[in-house]
Amino acid sequence: MRGYLVAPPFGTGRLPGILVVHENRGLNPHIEDIARRLALDNFLAFAPDGLYPLGGYPGDEDKARDLFGKLDQTKTRADFVAAASFLKALPNCSGRIGAVGFCWGGGIVNMLAARLPDVLASVPFYGVQPSAEDAAKIKAQLLIHYAGNDERINAGWPAYEAALKAAGVKYEEFKYPGTEHGFNNDTTPRYDEAAAKLAWQRTVAFFNTTLRG
Repeated sequence: MRGYLVAPPFGTGRLPGILVVHENRGLNPHIEDIARRLALDNFLAFAPDGLYPLGGYPGDEDKARDLFGKLDQTKTRADFVAAASFLKALPNCSGRIGAVGFCWGGGIVNMLAARLPDVLASVPFYGVQPSAEDAAKIKAQLLIHYAGNDERINAGWPAYEAALKAAGVKYEEFKYPGTEHGFNNDTTPRYDEAAAKLAWQRTVAFFNTTLRG
């Protein structure tokens, strides 16, 4: 794996770590920008490139999407599990880590929450939900963002919510009316500025609450 690691340009000491999981495009400039935003909010941010086994993000969104379909998804999931462990073990990480992901990355964040008790805070943006069996294993606190107009993804929410309630998982869910899947990505026509800003404010506040102390 290869990734983009960003530390704040100020201060010293050990910081909470945030794993940033990209959409089905690999580590593109937009995801690098997300990592930098987190660093400016005084987190240690690490954004792995899931396309690295195939040469990495190719610099073109269409080519990246085509490459994505050629990945071994089982291995890729294992790579992100390893990336979370790598982040936690960094000497300038406090050992308290969270994860944020978008689209495909939202599904990966849900998966990590079920597989890794070390992930204390998870923020999936419009991500595919895990099975009820996996949801029951979640120890992290969740902040879940959905687009208003996203029928395929939103259809899985009622069952996921029921599983979270049954397992006693602490979560908060927000749906942003009138938005499309991918509304947080400011490099696409689906970007919704108001919804993206509100969702991001909530995300940073959530990480501050759950990971500092």
